[in-house]
Amino acid sequence: MPGGENQRGATDAQAVEALACGGLVILPTETVYGLAADAADAQAVAAIFEAKGRPRFNPLIAHVADAAQAEAIAVFDARARALADAFWPGPLTIVAPVRDRLAVCDLARAGLDSVAVRVPGHVRARAVIAAFGRPVVAPSANRSGRPSPTTFDDAVEETGHAAADAVDGGPCAVGVESTVVSVLDGRIALLRPGSVTREEIEAVVGPLDEGGEGHRSPGRTTLHYAPDAPVRINVDRAGEGEILLGFGPGVGDPRWSLSPDGDLREAAANLFRRLREADRQKPAAIAVSPIPAHGLGEAINDRLKRAAGFVG
Repeated sequence: MPGGENQRGATDAQAVEALACGGLVILPTETVYGLAADAADAQAVAAIFEAKGRPRFNPLIAHVADAAQAEAIAVFDARARALADAFWPGPLTIVAPVRDRLAVCDLARAGLDSVAVRVPGHVRARAVIAAFGRPVVAPSANRSGRPSPTTFDDAVEETGHAAADAVDGGPCAVGVESTVVSVLDGRIALLRPGSVTREEIEAVVGPLDEGGEGHRSPGRTTLHYAPDAPVRINVDRAGEGEILLGFGPGVGDPRWSLSPDGDLREAAANLFRRLREADRQKPAAIAVSPIPAHGLGEAINDRLKRAAGFVG
């Protein structure tokens, strides 16, 4: 990070000033740490892509302070509003038709006629965005394809060299990126699973359409969230030179367990941190125990499949 004087965290005012000057800011959210920029500033958005090495076709999420700011840039129907009422602030992203193409530039939207928007649950994130007064894009603050950072130190290690400032908001409570739902052309589809589960969404808006348009969501490349070591999933024991990330009582070394008690929320919060910690040991591979597919397990398995280099 330039200068190094803010390694332990900038103030909200410093972060706002950096954004206003076209700089990048490491910003905490409840899901993962993001690398934020003014959503309207194409040069600043391009700097995010450069820092992350991210494919240009991958759209970014516009983070806003409240639902009113969301509807200023996106066209919400009654079902989109119902989702916002139920889950915001929080880890749900809504993809809807774009209303204000200048507020979220073409590069941030990957040239699409839709925009992905959410109100983050983290108080510091909302405070910075509210003080800035405009939407910010804030993809995960990792180099593209690597595990997302869920601690301040990991975020600074990944992309701090490109950031003008960094806000320390403590460890991320959720630990996996937001659920992404599209509300387009009268259809509602789950584009990316997250901690807001399919069942919770359907309780608000009814059954989801299958299929969806995955290109409208971030984080959908096949190899994603990957450490340097190969990842093997759905295995019961580690091979020679491997580290096993266990799940459930008595599975593997408790020091590496995603959740010794078999708790899916604990596993989600630990997922990227454990992948990073294991990778630093330079193992032959990282093995991961089977994770139940229901509820939050759908999101965990999605991330693990992408870390392993395939989508099942």
